[in-house]
Amino acid sequence: MENSGALSGLDEASYVSDGQRFIATPHTRGPWSPDLQHAGPPSALLARAIERAVADDPALAVTRLTVELLAPIPIAAFEIQTSVLRAGRKVRRIDATLTSENRAIARATGLAIRTAGTDIPPSPAPRACPDPPDRGGPHLFPVVLGSPEGYATAVEARGVAGATQEGGIAAWIRTRVALVAGERPSPLQRVMIAADSGNGVAVPLDPRRFTFVNADLTVACYRPLEGEWVCLDAVTARDPAGIGLTETRLWDVRGPIGRALQTLVIEPREA
Repeated sequence: MENSGALSGLDEASYVSDGQRFIATPHTRGPWSPDLQHAGPPSALLARAIERAVADDPALAVTRLTVELLAPIPIAAFEIQTSVLRAGRKVRRIDATLTSENRAIARATGLAIRTAGTDIPPSPAPRACPDPPDRGGPHLFPVVLGSPEGYATAVEARGVAGATQEGGIAAWIRTRVALVAGERPSPLQRVMIAADSGNGVAVPLDPRRFTFVNADLTVACYRPLEGEWVCLDAVTARDPAGIGLTETRLWDVRGPIGRALQTLVIEPREA
């Protein structure tokens, strides 16, 4: 355990397992509505299902997840169904669907690639890196307009200067609670819990006047997360038509691990 902010227990969690169902707790509450989840925890829950679907082959590594958010995700009970879309010798594709009351709420497609020991040299070291989490200060997501609650308190966030663009910002995030009660989150689950916050780090507009909810989330990693901290080094572009795109470089304490993309629906807040 790194310090008091680290995961301290497995009973406090985003979800409680009840047979084939997962019951969401208030730790999943997002910033846009008190009745809806932040998309990070359900994305991680879908990642958990896909990881279990390839657990029969330890050589397979889940390297990419694309999550389609089909509807606002209520704080409710859910079931997850998985199916194998393709089972090749080197690549396996898996589909996972999150349902509530027989209605599909979110769907993920995972890509798993067979790993092997090779003599391929690693990528060159990046020219610039975000400061480590212990050099950052407490970070409150700008989209949190009231008292922090739900997801905003279920994770620890520390802000640092970004490395992707001059003047940009980055945030190190780690979960304070388990994803599923009684289980320790996997590296991929930790990444998914954090990665959906890219648009909450690089906010495109004043959140008091606009909402910018993402309709999807794609995460691609070329190596697994080391440790508990995930760094989101994010930038957001927007168009007057009401579409935005958040691009996030993902880091751990050793260096870059991958990328995340979110397509945003930007709208003025109702008066």
